[in-house]
Amino acid sequence: MTAAVLSIGTELTRGELVNSNAAWLGEQLTALGFEVREHVSVGDDAEQIGAALRRLCEGNAVVVATGGLGPTSDDLTAEAVARCIGVALSRDDASYEHIRRLYASRGRELAGLSEKMADFPEGATIVANPVGTAPGFGVEKAGCRAFFLPGVPAEMQAMFREGVVPAVASLGQRDSHQVHLRLFGLPESQVGERLRDVEGQYEGVTLGYRAHFPEIEVKVHARAASGAEAEAQARKAADAVRALLGEAVFGDRDDSFASVVGQALRDRKKTLAVAESCTGGLVGAMLTDVPGSSDYLLLDAVTYANSAKTKVLGVGQDVLRAYGAVSSETAGAMAEGARRVAGSDLAVAITGVAGPGGGTDDKPVGTVWFGVASDAGTVTLRHHLHGDRARIRQRAAYVALDLARRVAAGLDPAGGPAAATCQEVRGNGAHGNGAHCNGAHGNGDPAGGDSEG
Repeated sequence: MTAAVLSIGTELTRGELVNSNAAWLGEQLTALGFEVREHVSVGDDAEQIGAALRRLCEGNAVVVATGGLGPTSDDLTAEAVARCIGVALSRDDASYEHIRRLYASRGRELAGLSEKMADFPEGATIVANPVGTAPGFGVEKAGCRAFFLPGVPAEMQAMFREGVVPAVASLGQRDSHQVHLRLFGLPESQVGERLRDVEGQYEGVTLGYRAHFPEIEVKVHARAASGAEAEAQARKAADAVRALLGEAVFGDRDDSFASVVGQALRDRKKTLAVAESCTGGLVGAMLTDVPGSSDYLLLDAVTYANSAKTKVLGVGQDVLRAYGAVSSETAGAMAEGARRVAGSDLAVAITGVAGPGGGTDDKPVGTVWFGVASDAGTVTLRHHLHGDRARIRQRAAYVALDLARRVAAGLDPAGGPAAATCQEVRGNGAHGNGAHCNGAHGNGDPAGGDSEG
């Protein structure tokens, strides 16, 4: 069965908003077994809405539309749909009462244009809104089932799950299955090169790639005679992908990098302290986005100024004068200071030149030193990261998290996916060797992972 997504709103056609709803609906419909053929966007115009609905219903079993159900004069979806299918608008008393009560709970009176949120095409099935105000609705046209939901993402998603999925799940062809893998540390070109033969080895399997800097998502999609066969084939192919990409694969669809790092710390009963300079709290923000992170994160010290590095972490002024803030010596002292102050099992520190200014010949923009302190000793690593200020800082935060994960697991901090941009490692820890890093691009080759992915 085929499906289409219709997005309604002039703010979308003008490019004022990114259409995240369409992407989410496309994924959900695909997971239900539909072949999603089209994504169409139209403005807040009744004629455009009606014309798009007529065309999409001619070639698809299901159409899911978003937008145009609110209380303002440009919310025209219900009116346009009624005209398209040749019926009048009719007020739904239950919806009206639901909206009236919500308004009353906020000290407002339901009147004027707001009342039209309870008006739907005659014969429509109402889709309740469990988290917001405006209900949605569904209609049938020429054998096509069309559903209309608000454009607010949280409302749309809840209504799709509770009101649309039960109505259309039986229509989807459950002959496909998709596995999502998330990875960090390899450029998209290398990922594609390593996986180029996978599709040919597994019948019915296709691979898709999506870059979310600094991560890449690989989607393994399989289609077979039955859903069970498709799932088995997708999982076999996904295992092959994991084997080919190694440590770069850190999790599945719903795993954030910080949650994987946190779980590694929790599993090994390790605690962590973080000292940040150029990243300005990004590492701590990522870690504390994960519920329960207080189990393992004891400290996140943002010591941007040299004086803060000294006062908070105890970095010697003589070290800062002799070597500068962006140096192996300072990164190591920051990590040791954070570990001492927090009393943690390990600590990670970041200090670098994020740009756009501040670079020198020996410390160009993108130079970042990382320090890792643990019972095994202190190791420092120099990476050269590419991109603008935001990308350098984000990439540095990911490298720091990866270092914490590796040290917690007793692995070489200079190895793994983050080694792609590593140029040098020093230290007195188990893996410190005063030499180049162990990655395939340990000489700082930019092909190692920042310009792509």
